[in-house]
Amino acid sequence: MKKKIGLIFGGMSTENEVSVMSANSILKNLDKEKYEVYPIFISKNGKWYIYNQLDNIDMKEMIDNTSKIDNIVGYLQDMDVLFPVLHGLYGEDGTIQGLFEILKKPYVGCGVLASSLGMDKAYTKVIFDKANIHQAPYVYLKKYKDTYVYIDSEFNEKKVTLEECAEIVAKKIAFPAFIKPSNSGSSVGINKAKNKEELKKYIQYAGKFDNKILIEKAINGQEVECAVLGNEEVIASCVGEIKAADEFYSYDSKYENENSKTIIPANIDEQIASKIRNLAIKAFKAIDGKGLSRVDFFVEKDTNKIYINEINTLPGFTKISMYPKLFENVGIKYKELLDKLIELAQE
Repeated sequence: MKKKIGLIFGGMSTENEVSVMSANSILKNLDKEKYEVYPIFISKNGKWYIYNQLDNIDMKEMIDNTSKIDNIVGYLQDMDVLFPVLHGLYGEDGTIQGLFEILKKPYVGCGVLASSLGMDKAYTKVIFDKANIHQAPYVYLKKYKDTYVYIDSEFNEKKVTLEECAEIVAKKIAFPAFIKPSNSGSSVGINKAKNKEELKKYIQYAGKFDNKILIEKAINGQEVECAVLGNEEVIASCVGEIKAADEFYSYDSKYENENSKTIIPANIDEQIASKIRNLAIKAFKAIDGKGLSRVDFFVEKDTNKIYINEINTLPGFTKISMYPKLFENVGIKYKELLDKLIELAQE
């Protein structure tokens, strides 16, 4: 008997379109001999719809191919496994995973805790600090209305002006520095500052996406990624390298600029690659990860020191996305990967 798979995509985050691309790729590759697939689209304003086409998901024809779900809970209860392909807020941050837990339905990917930790970069850093996984020096700020609050390493809070923020960063980190919204994916809202004036401008910009802001020292080195798969018995893929066409791997570099390249396997020493694979598994287990994640690192030029950047608990899943390509390189094909993720969801 075929398993009913609820493939949930779209969502209320800035990554709605990216999610649709991932879901379209998954829909085309799920084995229709094994699964009855029920595509479920969540609009940017949070409305749930049945997507009626089973061969292709097209954003342009979304309205023509959808019908509203009146009883969301009832519809989800009828599924055997839920497969969220939701990137960013309200999909990757533990909120929808909480709904699945309440419904007692098996679902692909990390649970509530790991999802929320992985999404909030400031709190991921606390866990990685505790796990003694090396990170770039950083400054953590909160924005409250027009006020900024500096959070020190012991979580003491101090109200600061934008100018004082810049002074703290210059003293603790130096330039260049990356400014990131704490809760954002696909590099949305991220900028690189070379001086105090740019820093102040980019802090204000990041504050439009989240009230928590991270400022990190820029590491001069290779940007590499490693995929992990499993629940208790976790395996790591090979290590891949990102060659961004722009100054850093921004949203446009990822999805718009064709000159950005991925190199699989990465051009690094096997001893370093082995350390990265072990650290990827350690980071995944440190946040209590399940199912899948992609873990991103920097390898510093000259020193070969490894810095963890972040963990992505619901990485992009198009055919050209890093996560499936990394596992394809070690012999796990895309369709097989989907089967494995559904099995892990049911464990």
